[in-house]
Amino acid sequence: MTNNAYQVIARRWRPKQFSELVGQDHVVQTLGNAIKMGRIAHAYLFVGPRGTGKTTSARLFAKSINWEDGPSLQVPEDSDIGNAIMEGRCLDVIEIDGASNNSVDQVRDLRDECQYAPAQCRYKIYVIDEVHMLSQQAFNALLKTLEEPPAHVKFVFATTESHKVLPTIVSRCQRFEFRSIPVPLIVEKLKEICMAESIEVETEAIEAVARMAMGGMRDAQSILDQMISFCGKTISQNDVLEVYGLASKGRISELAGFINTADYNSIIDYTDSFSAEGIDFYRALLDLSDTFRQLLLDVLRNKESTSTYSPEQCVRILDALRQGEDLVRMGLSEKTNFEVTLFRAVEAGRNRSIDQVIRKISGMIPNDLKKKVELNKTPVAPIENIQNSSEEKFTEIESSGTNSSDNLILEEPESVLPNNINEFENISSPEVEIESKVIKNKSEGKNEEPRQVLDRKKIETKIAELPNGIRGILEEKFQADFVSIEKIDKEKLI
Repeated sequence: MTNNAYQVIARRWRPKQFSELVGQDHVVQTLGNAIKMGRIAHAYLFVGPRGTGKTTSARLFAKSINWEDGPSLQVPEDSDIGNAIMEGRCLDVIEIDGASNNSVDQVRDLRDECQYAPAQCRYKIYVIDEVHMLSQQAFNALLKTLEEPPAHVKFVFATTESHKVLPTIVSRCQRFEFRSIPVPLIVEKLKEICMAESIEVETEAIEAVARMAMGGMRDAQSILDQMISFCGKTISQNDVLEVYGLASKGRISELAGFINTADYNSIIDYTDSFSAEGIDFYRALLDLSDTFRQLLLDVLRNKESTSTYSPEQCVRILDALRQGEDLVRMGLSEKTNFEVTLFRAVEAGRNRSIDQVIRKISGMIPNDLKKKVELNKTPVAPIENIQNSSEEKFTEIESSGTNSSDNLILEEPESVLPNNINEFENISSPEVEIESKVIKNKSEGKNEEPRQVLDRKKIETKIAELPNGIRGILEEKFQADFVSIEKIDKEKLI
């Protein structure tokens, strides 16, 4: 029987220098510059997901400013104070669990103790983990000390739920956001560990472990440790999938294809096989969402892609899958909810927006028909300019004395609009029908003269008698957009 207790990989491979911290370069750079420039704040707040290096960074920071020849970002491995801090043996670096030391009395004791000078280090550093667990009374008891602590005291708070920390506490700290570690960086670190531990592992297996870690390095190392205990010195992808109930990337890609082709039978068969093999439906749904996200990025980045997926289709499917996450995770029947979510994703992928349908239809119209409905790019001169033109003539506005109940009909021209208006014909009084026609330009070979020429004042008088709606169409819309207006219903225009 040996006295040497086994240490898990997550503890043995905990970073001992800032240079070994993975995925938090912005934190390392900021703290490093603060140490070099002597701008060390009295309170820091480290925020981020679990297993991203918050507590480790607090220890590294304490070691950097407290070791014998410090402060400096790089600390020699033979530093006694540095090793004591990393091992939790230093009297002047006090780590407190906020979940179990959250009462106001304990915070008051801390406030009294921090008045004493450090025993062996340059600074007395309090590291409070899960600080959001402190009660409001405990926070209030800490406020004054946190704002104006003694010169030899530094505070480092760590939390996974920053929204639960009082704003009065946050405003007194320098806040650092720890990000989820990308999968490629986790894979690279796990490969380094496996090489040092003489473990043979497939790349697909490491990638599966990294995906399960959800951005946390500690979670990834714990999963790897468990797989070594299960498989020994050789780890394959099938071993990881079997232990944790995951679906392979190939099967997830095939399932995505079935959603695209609306193959309901294959979706049901895959769901049955997932259930029989004990695959985690929630993890499968997350992997499916990642697959469609990657498809969306590929389509957006490659404009000439021949993919059968459109960006809009991928977004609709992602929305349907996201809405089904809580249903699959919290529902009574994971299998049934998983199937329903996939069926909804199929229907969402088959839907099309009105804009997309219009674009598709317009692309099917022959070019010769498009030319027929094109409006003339040269606008017709306004009424104010018509009276100054010697070539324009107007026909008499006649009153027919009959009412109309037909709808307003706007006709698009089939030929190029003339440069001037040659004739207004059959424009009635406010209670009757109004009809206006444009005669083609004389350049086309037609020399038609108006029946009677009226002076401008009489025309303006007749137009002024029209209702506001009709006059607005004639003065604003007609000259720019219309060729003729027939059978105007006054009640529908006003």
